[in-house]
Amino acid sequence: MIDWAQAELGWDSPQCSVVAGDASARRYFRLRQGASTCIAVHAPPQTEKNTAFLAMREQLERGGICVPALLAADLERGFLLLGDLGDRLLLAELDTHSVDASYRTAFGVLLQLAALPADDPAWPHYDRALLGEELSRFPEWFAGRLLQRPLDAAEQAMWQALCAELIDSALAQPRVLVHRDFHSRNLMPQADGRLGVIDFQDAVIGPATYDLVSLLRDCYVRWPREQVRGWALEYLEQARATGQFAGVDQAQFLGWFDLMGLQRHLKVLGTFARLYLRDGKLAYLDDLPLVLRYVEEALVGYRDTSPAAAEFADWFAAELRPLIDRQPWSRAA
Repeated sequence: MIDWAQAELGWDSPQCSVVAGDASARRYFRLRQGASTCIAVHAPPQTEKNTAFLAMREQLERGGICVPALLAADLERGFLLLGDLGDRLLLAELDTHSVDASYRTAFGVLLQLAALPADDPAWPHYDRALLGEELSRFPEWFAGRLLQRPLDAAEQAMWQALCAELIDSALAQPRVLVHRDFHSRNLMPQADGRLGVIDFQDAVIGPATYDLVSLLRDCYVRWPREQVRGWALEYLEQARATGQFAGVDQAQFLGWFDLMGLQRHLKVLGTFARLYLRDGKLAYLDDLPLVLRYVEEALVGYRDTSPAAAEFADWFAAELRPLIDRQPWSRAA
């Protein structure tokens, strides 16, 4: 691939260094010649959505969103040559002094995403089947495989009742273009003050609070609950000014936001367990405690208005929490 990239660029013996990867099978390399750099990506076409990545990259760029430039592509071999957005991740730069300004910049990107057409038949939808598939990762991979505690028939019925409520809430929301992993590891501060956006190949048309909850209830950094709600309502006011959420009051919006977070974090528990067990990515175990905290906090807030959530919360506390507490990764869970 490096020979291909060198030929495409017309560079003579560029320096090559490995760039940290993500949860996928993609591999990244930084090529440097003099003051110029770019990113070469090996994205195996058997596993990676390269066509979707390129199509969404073009859509986002047209919408004014900062994404890597496309320099060259060989889809048959899974080779991509992209502009270099640098090494800065928003996660590393978030602190109590910078977070307000950083999130307001991110809100601007979310509003740009929401302004893009949501009726393009080319884009997949966050429908009942996809939401259900994501939730199915929790009983299969987190409970069943990681904790070795499969659900019996009665417990599966309890689980499906909760899933139905979460999916109904998601489908009741306005629909926008959803990144699906809009968090601090996929946002890259730029020298001009903008946020670069990466890892967008799984974007879909989906619930309008999804990316917001991915940002504010980030699986890699936590902020006080009331501060998060304040940011969420600040975003609501900004979105209303663009015509979104017409007729939606704060209580309805926060209800959607909270249940969307519960859906996402239950999915993430299964996804992180799968990344460890199937793909050998040990580091994701360290991220489970924060995600568990989000799940348990959401269940406390939701149980009084949902018998399904109350039943699941009691079962989770009685059956899963003791098993979680025995895990070597469960510190501070």
